Amino acid sequence: MPRLRADAARNRERVLAVARAAVDEGDLGLPLNDIAHRAGVGVGTVYRHFPTRTALLETLSEPAFAEMVAEARRATTEEPAAGLARLLHGGLRLMLADAAFGEVLASDPSDDRVGAAFAELLDLAEQVLRRARAEGVLRPDITPDDVRRLVCGLGYAARAGGTSGAPERGARYLDVVLAGLRPMR
Repeated sequence: MPRLRADAARNRERVLAVARAAVDEGDLGLPLNDIAHRAGVGVGTVYRHFPTRTALLETLSEPAFAEMVAEARRATTEEPAAGLARLLHGGLRLMLADAAFGEVLASDPSDDRVGAAFAELLDLAEQVLRRARAEGVLRPDITPDDVRRLVCGLGYAARAGGTSGAPERGARYLDVVLAGLRPMR
C-alpha cells in the first residue's frame, strides 16, 4: 500500500476503529455509509480506502491471519496429533475472538495480503495433515479445506444462541470433531 498523507492515514484509522467496534459488537454487516458517518468522514473517504465491505473485513482480519499463520507454523513442528489439535484449536480460538477473521476464513479472500496469508495457512495446514496422516492419527481423505470448513462450522455452532460460553462449547465440539477425524480401526 502506498504511503498515505497524515490526514488520510488518520481517516483510515478512524474508519478501521469504527468498523472494529462494530464487528466486536456483533455487526458484520458493516454498511460503508454508516461506517463513514460514525467515523466522521465522507463516504468517498471510506470507499477510497475500502471499496467493499469485504475489503474492510479483510483488512480487519489481517492481524488474526498473521497470528493463525504463526500458530500453524508451530503446529508443523509438534508431534502430529498435537500439531493437528493446535491447528484446529488455534483456528477456533481466533474465530471466536474475531468475527471478521471467521467471516474471511469462511470465504476466499481477494485482498493480496490476506490472500497470501490464507494460501500460506492452507500450505501449512497441509503439512500438518500430511504428518498426521502418516502417523495414522488422521483419516486419509481429510483436506485443508475440510479442516477450514469444520472449524468455521464449529465457530458458528459455538456462537449459536449467544457468545456467552462460546469458547467452552467450541472446545467441547472440537474434541468431538477431533475424535471423528481419526481413522476407523
